[in-house]
Amino acid sequence: MAQEVPNTKVDSLYREDQFFFGITYNLLLNKPDNVKQNAFSAGFHLGFIRDMPINKRRNLAIGLGLGFSTNSYNENLLITKLETGTYNYEILPNAETYRRNKISNNIIEVPLEFRWRSSTYTEYKFWRIYSGFKFGYVISDNAKHRGDIGDFDYGNIEDLNEFQYGLTLGVGYNTWNFYAYYGLNSLLTKDAVLNGNSIDMSTLQIGLMFYLL
Repeated sequence: MAQEVPNTKVDSLYREDQFFFGITYNLLLNKPDNVKQNAFSAGFHLGFIRDMPINKRRNLAIGLGLGFSTNSYNENLLITKLETGTYNYEILPNAETYRRNKISNNIIEVPLEFRWRSSTYTEYKFWRIYSGFKFGYVISDNAKHRGDIGDFDYGNIEDLNEFQYGLTLGVGYNTWNFYAYYGLNSLLTKDAVLNGNSIDMSTLQIGLMFYLL
């Protein structure tokens, strides 16, 4: 009797890496003189990207998605709110005089990626290089200080840019993927001034990103 051959047809409409979550170490670039970071400045990221292959092999794709991130920046730049409603900026010279001083924000993000991977229909461990652009809208922000001069906690600071955007890169194999975000605009607006100069700090985030179907 003829042996029945099982159906081995593979779905050629597969998509890759549509959910993501990650953790980053957040750096401040273009800092004013004597502004220093301290402690661990962390970022947490998660979201969904619609994977849209653009070739027959389906190893090239465009990804467009929606995500959320929360970020903190621990540093020695003290922000205080004046009675006029404006903000004053000064450098804390001695780290022993405060327990915490940081800026944080929560961002809704729209990532756009060009994706290359070495995957096949049946291979779930593969190399990937995802490069792209990310646009973010800050839904809330906060400046917090805990120290000898008192405790300050200001939310929704007008001097913090409500739009953040920059370049992204994800490179890795299987579970472990290096991730980087390079901000193209300043964390603060031109109204934020220290010693007569605008505080034109931008951000660099480096860490690990994990992708799921």
